[in-house]
Amino acid sequence: MVESTSARLDLGGDHPVNIHAVTLSHPWLWLAAGWKDLRQASGPSVAYGAIWVLISLVLVGGLWLAGQGSWLLPLFAGFMLMGPIVAVGLYDMSQRLARGETPDLRAALLAWRANATQIFLMGLMLMIFLLAWIRFATLLFALFFGTSIPTVEAGQVYSELLLSAPGLGMIVVGSLIGMVLAFAAFALSVVSIPRLIDEPETSVLEAAIISLSVVQKNLAPMLLWGVILSGVTFLGLALGIIGLAVTLPLLGHASWHAYRDLVSEGERRAG
Repeated sequence: MVESTSARLDLGGDHPVNIHAVTLSHPWLWLAAGWKDLRQASGPSVAYGAIWVLISLVLVGGLWLAGQGSWLLPLFAGFMLMGPIVAVGLYDMSQRLARGETPDLRAALLAWRANATQIFLMGLMLMIFLLAWIRFATLLFALFFGTSIPTVEAGQVYSELLLSAPGLGMIVVGSLIGMVLAFAAFALSVVSIPRLIDEPETSVLEAAIISLSVVQKNLAPMLLWGVILSGVTFLGLALGIIGLAVTLPLLGHASWHAYRDLVSEGERRAG
């Protein structure tokens, strides 16, 4: 892709890491590369996305039947926090395509085993962000609605959450809190999990440091990339969740190309 300058990040091992500077045009190139991978591996990619769609539909259906529809909005937002973990198998597919291999759904579903412990720890860290977001959502419900949280049975979910003054106030405050949590999670994970797949000897701490360095060096392009990720994910959710069968693979493949553009291996140190 487009040539870029780089900075050396020495984590104390034999292989320093190069962090590349990119431009505002790169996020669109990553999206195009992700689309190319999706077309090349449409079968396993869409099947992978469909599995997560099914899981999401079961969760939504369970909450709806339990009369807890008011939790859908915060959980939809929380889905974006967990996106990098959800896309592990898609990173594996893109890696195989780059090697000239044929992606396989079964291999993608088992891709986490390449670095299971560190991927689990990264997932745990993102889960903490999700739980923090849910906790904030609970407090916001109590602050704006008291004990009269709208329920599905009362037919108040959308009217009270989206049309009433308390509901709109809660959404505004919640969005501000959510953006802070989302940016923190994004900065820690944007290239962390692809790194853990690409270099299995990498620890979660090293991967997080690399990710933070990438965001620090490329703040404007990464903010744009975050907006694109959120926008396309929201589009998939807006299409009745079923759209995630396409948007999730698209973003997963694109995120792999983002990682490959942003991070590369340095030369082995002498001695």
